[in-house]
Amino acid sequence: MAGMTVPLTLNPDRLFPAEPQTRAVARKLYEQIKDLPILSPHGHVPPVWIADDLEFPDPTNLLLTPDHYVNRIMHGQGVDLADLGVPMGRDDFSAEQARNAWRIFCKHWYLYRGTPMKFWMEAELVDIFGVDVRPSEETADRIYDTIAEKLRTPEFRPRALMDRFDIEFIATTDDPLDDLEHHAKLRDDASFTRTVVPTFRPDKYLEPAREDWNDLMDALAEKTGIDTGTWGGWVSAMENRRAFFKSMGATSTDHAHVDMVMAPLEDAEAVYARARRGEASAEECTALRRAFMFEQARMASDDGLVMTYHPAVARNHHQPTFERFGADVGGDIPLSFEVVEALRPVLNAFGTHPNFRIILFGMDETVYSREVGPLAGFYPSVYVGPPWWFIDAPDAIKRWRKSLTEYGTFYKTTGFIDDTRAFMSIPARHDVARRCDVSHLAELVVEGRLEIDEAEQTAFDLTSTLPRKAFNIPS
Repeated sequence: MAGMTVPLTLNPDRLFPAEPQTRAVARKLYEQIKDLPILSPHGHVPPVWIADDLEFPDPTNLLLTPDHYVNRIMHGQGVDLADLGVPMGRDDFSAEQARNAWRIFCKHWYLYRGTPMKFWMEAELVDIFGVDVRPSEETADRIYDTIAEKLRTPEFRPRALMDRFDIEFIATTDDPLDDLEHHAKLRDDASFTRTVVPTFRPDKYLEPAREDWNDLMDALAEKTGIDTGTWGGWVSAMENRRAFFKSMGATSTDHAHVDMVMAPLEDAEAVYARARRGEASAEECTALRRAFMFEQARMASDDGLVMTYHPAVARNHHQPTFERFGADVGGDIPLSFEVVEALRPVLNAFGTHPNFRIILFGMDETVYSREVGPLAGFYPSVYVGPPWWFIDAPDAIKRWRKSLTEYGTFYKTTGFIDDTRAFMSIPARHDVARRCDVSHLAELVVEGRLEIDEAEQTAFDLTSTLPRKAFNIPS
């Protein structure tokens, strides 16, 4: 096919079941939910993009550089991440280099066959930018110019796209010491009708084994005016920042550590003091981190911020890549993790507390069916998070839904979480989840396990009702 220009079109029945009767039901269900507003309660879009309504610079910096899903595939084939503009925000990446990065991507388009990235990117190219040819070496410049021309128009600024995509609610991910000035700007702008809220992400402040942890504690003290030299001071300072985030609209906190253990520590004050002196052992640092997380849960039962917890990722697996490009460039690898015993202490303390809610997700498919589903089936506070990162692909989403339904957890799930910096892919990612959900529901209908009216209501709830409930999103 070298040298050929192949049309690019979208199959309206993509991801629907192949069996005709089931596909017909899936189509009917999809028609009823496909245009519902997008609720995005966990993501990484920089709030400044929306607050300042920044013009996107070029196709590469918009669609490639921020998307580690896309970049890691090419890196695995020997492409240098630097040639793709990584890391984000480089001031030494020229316009010609950006165009060449796009050429590299189009040359490697075949690598994405069978992946969700192909689905997302095709939807972006066709539905958003009106591209009508398949990416290739021959079409790279044509596609690049089509996108670049549209990015120069007001209709392709972030706020206009929020309206076009019908993103009703989106949460960013923010450092506890952030002033949240961009969120304040959006909150105070009467002309902006969408909702953008922060998310409290305290991970590095809960890791006393980090070399910079004491510096972070000093910064926390300076920000809050609270002495963090003691355990009680750390607790008060954290409560202070959580309250500020909540006052700015935050509905949740986000956590990721190597395991899911949250447990109180009997001698927390003494261990904390040793950590502040730089004298705590590795075992004590681990115990203290788990005690910090237990305190985060206790605070959640007080202030009502929803906890999301996604552990067990080997971050920055390739040290040379991390040293060269920093974090979040595709070098993170899944780990297995244990849930039931890890959460026993915290669920014994808060599992039936009316003000406590925790959403559990990860990258180990077996954990959902073996541990998370049964926990959510019993504990009112436990919700099953979405298939996430590496398993947010169509087949994995369908396996996830099938493995959980029989636990009675349709109504203990949270809706889809896109977890992305790639702003343009948000509608495509949510569309994948909606298509997968209606496919599963259609199978239940055809098998006589669900009536069509029940499937219709469930499809609506999975898309709209449950995200609002799980994340306390206002209607």
